[in-house]
Amino acid sequence: MKRTDIIVAGAFALGLAAMHPGGLLPTAAQAASATSQAEQTTVFDIENMTCALCPVTVKTAMEAVTGVAAVEINFDAKTATVIFDPSVASDETIGTASTNAGYPARGRD
Repeated sequence: MKRTDIIVAGAFALGLAAMHPGGLLPTAAQAASATSQAEQTTVFDIENMTCALCPVTVKTAMEAVTGVAAVEINFDAKTATVIFDPSVASDETIGTASTNAGYPARGRD
């Protein structure tokens, strides 16, 4: 068999496997579903943020918590939006990390 025939056959087989629900490659919907089940988003109200360095300190403290995937700080609103794995981290541990850095944080209900 020619090399190009082998490549075409392999690409075709992979394409069919990706289109099949139980295929080798997850679909975008399957990947999104797995991600959404493993992550939680919480908005924290942050106290004592008064200067440009404060958000950097809060973000660094929160990102240091195991299980935290992302931290977005809004200096004007004095909030932090945190995406984390609830099987590894909790609102309490993330808030405590910020509080220990000098910026008390309280998760919104």
